[in-house]
Amino acid sequence: MSKDKTVEQARFIASVGRKLKDHIFSIQSGLHDGRASCQGEELSMAQVQVLMTLQSGGESTISHLARQLKVSPPSASSMVDRLENKGLLYRERSTMDRRKVVVRLSEEAAAKAERMETAVLAAFLDLVEKVGPETARKWCEVLERVEQVLAKQE
Repeated sequence: MSKDKTVEQARFIASVGRKLKDHIFSIQSGLHDGRASCQGEELSMAQVQVLMTLQSGGESTISHLARQLKVSPPSASSMVDRLENKGLLYRERSTMDRRKVVVRLSEEAAAKAERMETAVLAAFLDLVEKVGPETARKWCEVLERVEQVLAKQE
């Protein structure tokens, strides 16, 4: 395959990836202006990522959250501070190790994150139905291979 064709394919994959990311964010946020809302508070995409990461993984330390989000611990701490100030997160001592401080979602934020997750799954179900079973099967095969490559890079 020529270098030009490879660049064209990479550009297409990146473009569709951005569209898919934007589509997911608009579903999570329930808005289309680039910002989400939770408990009446405006949230950035990074803040939504924090909420969804905690929703799927439960409580977390700042350092673990930073690794999951692939940001520096000071950046993760800053995001947590802002979300804590909005009443969406709270910090407490770990029940397993009293020396550690863990971050948890507030009940309201957990409920909102659950609704976001359900909406995203519904959107993907719709998308899978629209592309058809054969394309969905191929899509899964491609994503499995991409996941393997990314796992090797980590």
